[in-house]
Amino acid sequence: MNSHAPAIEFKSALRQPLRLLTSVLSLPYLLLRISTAGAAVVAGLVQTFVFARVLTPQEFSIFILIGTFGVSLWLFDLGAAKILFVRQRARHLTNINDVAVTAQSSAVVLLYLLFVFAGTVICFFVMALHPAVSMWEAMQFALFFSFSALNLVWFPLRNVSNAIDEYIRFESLEAVRRIGHIALMLALLVGLPLFGFLLLANLLWAAVFATSIVGLVRKGALTRCLNGFWPTLGVFWRDNRRHLLRSGNYAVGELVVYNFPYFVVPIAFGLGAPTIILDTVFKVFRGATLIYAAGLDPLVPNQTRAFAERDTSTLKRATLTAGILCAIPTIILCGVLLFAGDRLFALLLGHAATVPGPAVLILVVLLLANMAQNVANSLLLHTGFFRQIARVATFLVVTMAAMTALVVATGLDITGFLAGYTVVYVAGASLYISYVLRGPFRIAPEPKVAQA
Repeated sequence: MNSHAPAIEFKSALRQPLRLLTSVLSLPYLLLRISTAGAAVVAGLVQTFVFARVLTPQEFSIFILIGTFGVSLWLFDLGAAKILFVRQRARHLTNINDVAVTAQSSAVVLLYLLFVFAGTVICFFVMALHPAVSMWEAMQFALFFSFSALNLVWFPLRNVSNAIDEYIRFESLEAVRRIGHIALMLALLVGLPLFGFLLLANLLWAAVFATSIVGLVRKGALTRCLNGFWPTLGVFWRDNRRHLLRSGNYAVGELVVYNFPYFVVPIAFGLGAPTIILDTVFKVFRGATLIYAAGLDPLVPNQTRAFAERDTSTLKRATLTAGILCAIPTIILCGVLLFAGDRLFALLLGHAATVPGPAVLILVVLLLANMAQNVANSLLLHTGFFRQIARVATFLVVTMAAMTALVVATGLDITGFLAGYTVVYVAGASLYISYVLRGPFRIAPEPKVAQA
């Protein structure tokens, strides 16, 4: 009898999950993506920690609103970045040099830069016209708007990079940006002026943009010279109008769902503590989405290839792997919140505000629903099911509006609002899962007929 048999069997069992992972994703990319996603979450928490100590609660809540307006520029995306991903991915997989796709990608990036510039100028003048705001403060608010809004431009660059399998290079730049921004935020605690932080943070954005764009031009994913900016955008609209309207419906719906609380809460419950509580809870909730992306993005190339080849077993295996990778940080984060959430929030906020105990339990439910929603949404989005995700977005916007009206009418507080938000969000996550079962998983099983 072989005494080493149990050990051999145990090692073999351990190798199975590794084989599953390596068969559907790049481990170096996974590790790098995890590091950048973790840095994104840390950046959000560090910003809360630092601003709670260098700003008054009133100033802190105003910066929260300015940042929310910056993020709201995503209203202009209309899902164009994901359409570019689908088209660039098709171009890359078929090795067809589609000049129109590269020109349209460049035009969209430039258009988003113009949106951010215009928004920054408008923010400056709106704040400068307020009698209680000095020109210097208006400039700081405008720079913070730009700092928040430039994520809009980074999004299409990420999608184009991922579509042509340049994800390692992009994530390396993302790591540099995240670490640099965290370092600059922490420098505020040791005397760096707020204006200095905002100026340097925007200059770092400019550096990573330049590096990313130059690399994509060299790879042929962006064009070196863009001839006819508006005509190129016009062709992009005509070629993709139906998908843009559907994905735009989804993009606007997602933006509303994740950002409308920042406008409702200050009006219904006031600035200061309620707004800070909302922002802190949403920092964790939305930060988890960045963590989930670390488990989802590395699977996208395999999922899209499997879907194109009608390889249902690989598609399901890749999606299951994505679910497992998202479940691991979710379980850890929920455990931390359940056992030490009150101490964690007290450390972050100091005397600025106190997060109610029930809000921690609500956040745990939100995280679980967010995990399921992200796994399903990623598959639907990257395989082109824009109509289905548009339906869910419309459902969420309508039901969120009804929920908000009910909360205000019944006189509930910020905790009641967060509870109502969670109920609607769970319903939306359930719809996403149902569309995956009826969409990609049902269509993909049709194998290609082998040619004689």
